[in-house]
Amino acid sequence: MSIQCQILTEEDKRKIHTESIRILEEVGVKFLSHKALKILKDNGAKVDTDTQIARIPEEMVQQALKTAPKSFVLGSRVEENDFQLPSSYSGYVLDNGGIFTRDFNTGERRRCNYQDHIDFLRVFDEMKLASVIWPASVHEFPDQSANLREDISSFIYSTCHIQDELTHPKEVPYMVEAMVAILGSEDAVKQRHLYSVVYCTLAPLQHEGGMCDAYLELLQVDAPICLFPMPCAGSTGPASLFSNIAMGNAEALSGLTLFQMARPGTPIIYGDASGNTNFSTGGFLEGSPEMVLQTAARGEMAKFYNLPDTQAGCLTDAKDHGSQAVMEKLITTLPLVMLGVDLVQGPGALETSNMMTLEQIVVDDEIACLCKRLKDGVDISDTKNYFEDIREVKPGGHFLSQASTIESCRSSEFIMPQLCDRNSFEHWVELGRPDLYDKAREKVEEILATPQKNPLPDDVIGKLEDIMRRADEELK
Repeated sequence: MSIQCQILTEEDKRKIHTESIRILEEVGVKFLSHKALKILKDNGAKVDTDTQIARIPEEMVQQALKTAPKSFVLGSRVEENDFQLPSSYSGYVLDNGGIFTRDFNTGERRRCNYQDHIDFLRVFDEMKLASVIWPASVHEFPDQSANLREDISSFIYSTCHIQDELTHPKEVPYMVEAMVAILGSEDAVKQRHLYSVVYCTLAPLQHEGGMCDAYLELLQVDAPICLFPMPCAGSTGPASLFSNIAMGNAEALSGLTLFQMARPGTPIIYGDASGNTNFSTGGFLEGSPEMVLQTAARGEMAKFYNLPDTQAGCLTDAKDHGSQAVMEKLITTLPLVMLGVDLVQGPGALETSNMMTLEQIVVDDEIACLCKRLKDGVDISDTKNYFEDIREVKPGGHFLSQASTIESCRSSEFIMPQLCDRNSFEHWVELGRPDLYDKAREKVEEILATPQKNPLPDDVIGKLEDIMRRADEELK
């Protein structure tokens, strides 16, 4: 008996869809790409070339929904880590976009470097529910090839699926070449879906030109596209959760329509990272209940459209490790897991996704495992009916020595947290009064002290390093 959660009724979903169509037809969406505008116009959109606004009719949206695949696999270079969409459980996306970290040795807040990037990947690879990597922002990389270096190096140090942004069509051939170097052929690249891209629309109702053109080029290898609107209720979006959800949904539908018109059957992940405004400062909030209400609602809209999804969650506005981070991450994870979203994007992030720490990755995996256990609910199958044990023990006895107890205590029915302390007070004091982050730190040290698992062959690493060096020079 799995536990269920609901944010929207079926009538609510239809209302949001209707409002999103109204936005697309009457307001329209701005595409800063001439190629995109031509594709949309050729397929029935009303395009104003002066304003670059396309008004998209419902018929085009419905056609796009028909051709978008309902299921596919996000491949990785180690096939046992492939992630099936839709998923039977919520997997997690390492939100490695933070530009800062807390130095693991000194505690200093500083810019992320290449070694941090490697360490983040290696630690996340060891987490139980790790599924997808968003690479780190490494300040040492040349600006012109930073995206490529972050993504290609992630293949070297992680066995998870890699997902990131490309910002210009010139980056595409290098990424395709890197995937061919790993898999052996372009046909294998098309089949395995080794790499996918995040497509963040620019709220309100705009599509970036360079990214749009890059992804239209990437369609040649059937790369999945994660549509990821980020409207902020009260600033880049209307100050109403309903209208902000509807506008973000319109942005996602416009992206879906473009890529399905360009190449029917393009794999699409229906994502969302809506936030809300801190009305005292004007800043973006993502550790709030309002944030997860919006991303959870968009998760339900993904199910309404029968599309796989990634929703922002497991997030916090806390500036450091501690109770605020744990509290906000729990409340922004649990609703998504209970709704059954496919992927939750956010583990490891602090400071409104501006900072990443190694310890937080481990703590967030514990939060994820606890939320999954709640979602799994109570098994009331006949195999869990221990009436005969009750008959044997009789009133006044105990069940500690029953064979079923010995078996069950090692089963998934009773979760054994790795970080939460369940010792007596006296034993806890003897251990030095450890907290979650103390134990998380020990786990990080343990992982980084061991050799990397499943490394790529040296010759493949050499090819990838050569591709990155050429990108440094040729993209100047």
